[in-house]
Formats: sequence, C-alpha cells, structure tokens
Amino acid sequence: MRDERLFPLFQPVDKLPGIGPKLKPVFERLVDGETVWDLLLHLPEKWLDRRVRDSFQDLVSGEVSTVRGEVMSYKAPYSDRAPHRIQLFDGSGFLTLTYFRADPRWLQGQFPIGKERIVSGLVSEFQGERQMSHPDHVVDPTRGEPPPPVEPIYRLTAGLTNKRVHSAMTAALELVPEDLPEWLGSDLVAAQQWPGFKAALSGLHTPDAYDPDAFELARRRLSYDEALAREIIFAFARESRTRRTAPPLEGPNDPLNALSARLPYKLTSAQRRAVREIADDVARPHPMRRMLQGDVGAGKTLVAVMAALKAVSSGYQAAFMAPTEVLARQQFETVAGLLAPLGHEVAILTGREKGPKRESTLMGLADGSIHVAVGTQALFQESVSFRNLGLIVVDEQHRFGVADRMRLIEKASAPHMLVMSATPIPRTLAQAVHGDLDISVLDEKPAGRQPIETRAIPDTRIEDVVEAIGRAIDRGERVFWVCPRVDSDEDDSSAVARAAALEDWLGQKVGLVHGRLRGDQKDEALEAFRRGDTKVLVATTVIEVGVDVPDATVMVIERAEGFGLAQLHQLRGRVGRGDRKSYCILLYRPPLGEIAHKRLETLRETEDGFAIAEADFKLRGPGDVLGVRQSGAVDYRIVDLQADADLIEIARKDARYAIETDPGLTSDRGQALSILRELLSPLVRQRE
Repeated sequence: MRDERLFPLFQPVDKLPGIGPKLKPVFERLVDGETVWDLLLHLPEKWLDRRVRDSFQDLVSGEVSTVRGEVMSYKAPYSDRAPHRIQLFDGSGFLTLTYFRADPRWLQGQFPIGKERIVSGLVSEFQGERQMSHPDHVVDPTRGEPPPPVEPIYRLTAGLTNKRVHSAMTAALELVPEDLPEWLGSDLVAAQQWPGFKAALSGLHTPDAYDPDAFELARRRLSYDEALAREIIFAFARESRTRRTAPPLEGPNDPLNALSARLPYKLTSAQRRAVREIADDVARPHPMRRMLQGDVGAGKTLVAVMAALKAVSSGYQAAFMAPTEVLARQQFETVAGLLAPLGHEVAILTGREKGPKRESTLMGLADGSIHVAVGTQALFQESVSFRNLGLIVVDEQHRFGVADRMRLIEKASAPHMLVMSATPIPRTLAQAVHGDLDISVLDEKPAGRQPIETRAIPDTRIEDVVEAIGRAIDRGERVFWVCPRVDSDEDDSSAVARAAALEDWLGQKVGLVHGRLRGDQKDEALEAFRRGDTKVLVATTVIEVGVDVPDATVMVIERAEGFGLAQLHQLRGRVGRGDRKSYCILLYRPPLGEIAHKRLETLRETEDGFAIAEADFKLRGPGDVLGVRQSGAVDYRIVDLQADADLIEIARKDARYAIETDPGLTSDRGQALSILRELLSPLVRQRE
C-alpha cells in the first residue's frame, strides 16, 4: 500500500491550479507522465542570475543581466525595419534598449525621460555599444520589486511558457509532505553536505538566491535518491533469486576439456575467466543471471557453448535464443559444429521449420533427446516444451523485451540465464544499466585475429574506393557497403541508389538489405552473400550485429560522419573474421565538424571497443552509446551518468547492505526506504 502522505503527489497534474483540460495533455507531453510528481521531476535545465548589477561596466555580451539606470533619451525608428531606441545611463556608461515594431506611446509611457528603470534581459553588442533587445523585465523601482534574483529555466514544449511551468512547479511543491522521514544515512548527508529531500526540490525549482554550488548539491542529492531507489530494486531482485531453487549444474569438467582440446586455438585468459565465473554460478542452487559482455570478435559464443556443455553434462538441456533467423542459423552452425562431434544433439527452431521436421524437433525437446536448441522467438511459443531446461543463452539481449525473456524462462521452473551483448559499455554505465546482473567481460581477442586497417576518405574519391573493392572481388573477397538510409530522391548515398550504381560500375549483381524488406527477403539476401552468390552487399545498419561472413574483408561506411562511434565500431566488426587482411573505409562528406572529426580519428587509432565506448560516452552520452533506448538502460530522470558515476557505486553498496540487514524493510530506515522506492521505483523497469 502506498504511504498516504504521498497521495497528493500522485494526483493527476490537472489538480494543480491553472492547469485545465486544454493544458493537461500539454503538461503530460512535457513531463512524459500524468502526475504532480512527474512534473516535479522535470528539473530546470539552468538558472538565470537576475540580481541587479552594480554597474553597466559589469555587463558581458551574451549573458542575461539585470541593471538599473536613468532614461536619457528615446529615438523613434527611421524605417519600419529599424528599432525604437531607448538610452539608459547609470553614471558609469550607457545601455541602449531596442524594440522592433513597438507602440511608441506604450514605450514613452514605460520609459519617461529622467525616470529610473530596472531592466533585465540578454546583453549584446552592436557597433561598439552595449544594448538589450526587448528586455524580459521592465520595473519602475518606485512602484514594484526588481525581478526575482534567480529564475529557473525549463525545457518547454509547444503551448507552454517558462512562467507557466514555473507557476505549476511552485504549486506542486506545496504538495510535497513536510514530514517525510530521511532515508539517507546521516553520515553520508553530512559528508556530502546535502540538503534534505524537500529542501533539494525547493532549492532547484524555487531557489532564494543564485548559487550554482547549491544547485549542484541539491541535484546530486536527488540523483542519489534516484540511484538508491534503482539499486534497492536490483538488490531485491538478487535477494529474491537466492530464495528460488535452480538445478545445480555440477557435471564433470571432462567434456569441457575435450572441447578445448579439439579447438585449433587456445582460449584467451578472458574466456577462461568467464567460463570459471559461469561454472561457479551454475553450480549454485539459485538461478544465475549473468551478462557476458565482449567486443566484436571476442569469442562470446564459444564461452556460451562451454556453459551449454556444462548444462548438458549435468543432465539438462540448453537453449540459445537469437533475435533474427539469420543470426540463429549462424549460431546453430557454430554450436552444432562444436557440440555434435562430442555426441550431443543440437537442433534449430525458427519460423522456417515446418511440417515433419518441426514436429520431430518438438518431440526431441520434449523427451530430452535433443540436448541443445538454437532458435528465434519460436523457442517460447506455446507448442514448445522442454524435458528439463537448465540454461538459457540470450544473444544480443538488448533486442529482446523483458516479456520475451520471461516467456522462455517459463519453459522451466528456474533455469540459469546467460545474456550476451556485443556492445562494449563503459564500466560505470554497465553498472548503472545491469545492476541486477553479474557481469563477465571479454576484453581480449582470440590469437590470430587480423587487425582491421581503418581509413577515412572524403566521398570525392568514391571512384577510387569502387576500384579498390573491384580488386578485392577479383581476389575472391567480399565487400559490405553500408548506407545511412534506405531511399532518398535527393541523396545518392541511400542504399537503393548505391546498390544500383555499384551494379552499373562493377558489372555484376549486388545484394541489398534494409529494414523495409520482409524478414524472408532479408534472410535470402544475407544468405546469398554468405554463400558467395553475391560478392557485394549494400545495406543499412540492419547488418550491424552478428552477421558472420569470414570471406568479407572490406567494410565501406558511406556518410560515416553521421554515425556514432559505437555503431561504426560494430559495423567495422563485420569484417576481419577470417585470416585475410581486412579494411574499413570511412567515406565522409567534407567539411567535417569537430565532433565528427574526433569520432573518425578515434576509430582510426584503436580497435579496442571499450576504449571506443568510453570516447563515445564522453562525446554523445549514454543513450547513443547503447544505441537503443528500449533496452531500459537510460531511464533515469535525474541521474547524470557521466557526472554521477561515483554516486551509483555508493548507492549499490548502500542498497545491498540495507537489504541484507533488513530484508523486509521493517526498521525505521527500512520504512523510509520503502517511501523512496514508492516515489522513484516506477521509473525503473522491472527485471525478471
């Protein structure tokens, strides 16, 4: 039950004065929510210093300032395009106020000669003189108060002004209870010099003074509240799993050693470490939830196969789920190639399997004669049942929703789960995103991998690039060519136009894959490229993840300046998978902006996905590093993942200690944390 003190905060936003039926949907759109509390979480983007300056000499062009001066003159415009000009003097110098298309009688009433006025607005410079165009505030000091010393500025949407939003915030703050208990430890609050919860909200929405340090302390306080609420959810998820029973997978290590002995290469130390971490997890009688995070080509699938072999050798089945049929078939070939020689039955199940073959697979899964299943979402359809599913491996996990994973988990009582991601994430971000998962990182590449030579080339040299890929084709190699969009009448860098042009230039059929094609059409084009029926594949970013073509040695990315670093790195990872020298050509349209230049330069300098992710994090922020917001990774409303990294780690330890010492949250602090969870846990997507 929700604490009754919070009821006013969870009222609809139109319960606030001044928000009627017409404004209600506008406010809801602005704050991406429906309640008063959603509104209060819409924090100001900045604060304007409206304190009255001592002198015109203090004014800086480009800044908002407030000054006091005597009206010296008024000049009417000499044409319709010229402004009205009012000159103020404060003893130190002059400031010109300009108004375009204003009523001269109104202006003369506002600015009588010889009278003092307080004005506030953006200062600029024109022909060597300071001026202020259309001041935000004009005050007669004998009749009114100067503007508030500080003005919060909010992100707005059509139909709302900053003044209206601030008025609503002021009313909303009145509904925040005064008697909420403090859920943070007193030592932490004192060490960080943080205000209380309501004081922090008030200090951001209705500050008494312009104090950037105070604003940051208040923001950090609320950021920690949000981080702690999220970590409480994660800590509960972990604690809940310890109360669920999973089959301990304690089979012998001999099969793993046999598989290792058959490999033509040695596992990297990172792979061996990940295999040990997974083996330790699955040997416990509680369900494993572990993420295997690795750069492109780091050998995640082999580690997952080792985990599956551990399950099978313990008498259980394993299931691999991939997001597309092409990736599922690639994964099936790899898994079957490794496990079938050891005597294990591996089957594939996708939408393409029909008739007797499908029935045979379903029977084999149900009676246990099929040890490992590889497939798409077809694996969790109602007709599919496993005899004793012990391990689930989810590839490219961010492309599945929680509901998808839950439906597969329901195929067993409490299976272990390993999720894999080829998107390197900075450690700080990984902790914030996957706080409910243990994480294994593959930060090495297998021996023998050829480095990929990366070159940035202006698109004025596109003919040279086409000649180069023609030579690669003559050597029996294959080429990816990635375009930023599917089709455009105004831009020849679209996939459809580029495929047609390349067919003309190269004199041979060119494959084409993009998001508007049906699934079977995409699969057919990718398979033709893998088989070598087509030597060049033009595509959009649908081929960003998982497509494995060892004979592909050239990746051309057109309009590369428009892609993010992480995405460019993922695309580059489609080549360099065989034993031949590989190249990535970044075709850009000059001139390059500063950030685009840094992006391409970073990619040229390193193939380390984690270093690239750190650089991308700094350049673009967490949402773009991950590439997909639907992953649930960046649903913070207050926390700044770059500025508040230290808070996340403190909150994690704080939450785990709180749940370990008070699992029911029944103590005084536990009850306060329950209130915090009610306030901020709706912002955290629930995990399985």
